Amino acid sequence: MTSTQQFDELKRRIWQIANDVRGTVDGWDFKQYVLGALFYRFISENFARYIEGGDESIHYAELGDDVITDEIKDDAIKTKGYFIYPSQLFANVVAKANDNEDLNTDLKATFTAIESSAMGYASEEDIKGLFADFDTTSNRLGRTVKDKNSRLAAVLKGVNELDFGHFEDSEIDLFGDAYEYLIGNYAANAGKSGGEFFTSQHVSKLIAQLAIHGQKSVNKVYDPAAGSGSLLLQAKKQAKKLTGNDHFIEDGFFGQEINHTTYNLARMNMFLHNVNYDKFNMQLGNTLTEPHFREDKPFDAIVSNPPYSVKWIGSDDPTLINDERFAPASVLAPKSKADFGFVMHCLNYLSSKGRAAIVCFPGIFYRGGAEQKIRQYLVENNYVETIISLAPNLFYGTTIAVTILVLSKSKTDTKVQFIDASGEDFFKKGTNNNLMTDVHVAEIMRLFDRKEDVAYVAQSVRMEKVAENDFNLSVSSYVEAKDTREVVNITELNQQIATTVSKIDGLRKDIDTIVAEIEGDKS
Repeated sequence: MTSTQQFDELKRRIWQIANDVRGTVDGWDFKQYVLGALFYRFISENFARYIEGGDESIHYAELGDDVITDEIKDDAIKTKGYFIYPSQLFANVVAKANDNEDLNTDLKATFTAIESSAMGYASEEDIKGLFADFDTTSNRLGRTVKDKNSRLAAVLKGVNELDFGHFEDSEIDLFGDAYEYLIGNYAANAGKSGGEFFTSQHVSKLIAQLAIHGQKSVNKVYDPAAGSGSLLLQAKKQAKKLTGNDHFIEDGFFGQEINHTTYNLARMNMFLHNVNYDKFNMQLGNTLTEPHFREDKPFDAIVSNPPYSVKWIGSDDPTLINDERFAPASVLAPKSKADFGFVMHCLNYLSSKGRAAIVCFPGIFYRGGAEQKIRQYLVENNYVETIISLAPNLFYGTTIAVTILVLSKSKTDTKVQFIDASGEDFFKKGTNNNLMTDVHVAEIMRLFDRKEDVAYVAQSVRMEKVAENDFNLSVSSYVEAKDTREVVNITELNQQIATTVSKIDGLRKDIDTIVAEIEGDKS
């Protein structure tokens, strides 16, 4: 079985299990149990392999907890970031799940122990609260302890049945991709709420490639609205794919997320993609008003799909206009539309050689007021490299055609490139959403790289022309739309009409003759 067939089968099974075990519980509400169980299995198997160290004579799951010395535990936590005793491994817990009348409380104790093992170590903040949303006592699992245990056992056994094979030898990261697949399906079925924390795969690929394009190395990748971490991890995948260098991204991945549940999903996602605790830093909080990583900036690559046109405190907080992130533009993003707040934040965190690729609501590129003033600041200081309009209905929960803003502090000219990638040459129609393929992404990257003008698709515009147009950055203002109406040859059309009229005249004469004959017979 090829890796593609293996993953297709895995996707079919994992979604079937996710639906079977949830019973009458809403899928969106139940997601943390399936995702949490998948994560629990992964870190158990990953940790056991680490302890065994490739020695086939050692089977960690079969050992007793009493053989673990303080030295073994200390060394493991410093390396892996956490510790799991043999009795706490997923395989041992699931083996007894059906007969364990205390399953829900035992699981809670195990999760607490895993998180507590990192206390006092460098990994403490990365591990703390990872299982917080896997509430084994929740009434969502059932009204009685027996009901809760039954559903928990079903989740564990369902995840246990998934065949990941020896995923370290596989061409694809099965655990990580299965996790991403589940998140994507949950997002698609959740509508708008799902779209807030997951960016579709091929759009993610495009954003990642834009951010790292042309760089010989990247110090760190940052996402100020990280969601489930999919954009950061896509940057990891694309960097390896495009450069073949595991160390192209030198110091890891940084992200901030405002939603607690999604923040936990992002941290799990990092572990599931074999990003060790010392190579990522996820923080919880409001990026615009409580920004983290001021000491870690600047970043060579920034990727982001921030929430569209959300409200924020803006001018109601008089200190924000003096914040180093927003002060350069001399104006704050409107209180009802924080979009440019995220843009200015990204610009401030961007290194002098780096690039930021940000998904934006299209309205911010042509509206007036404060947004126009911020556009003026960005253009006059030559930070806007490219604006790319995408096809509609590419994202979960919204049908709008979004736009990607690419910022750079190291442009070699003063032009702004506009790319219209909204046409049928840049997507294919899907059942619920339109889709981009690798071919579409590659074509957009080719246009971005060459900066050549292409009729109806790409146009590089002098800064002065943008200024003359009131700093309007809407792609449609600079890239002429192709006229898809049918071209009519008037001469040929007139000839066809004349021929048709002649035929009609002939038919009328024939009819008149027939009518005259009929009337003659009657008389």
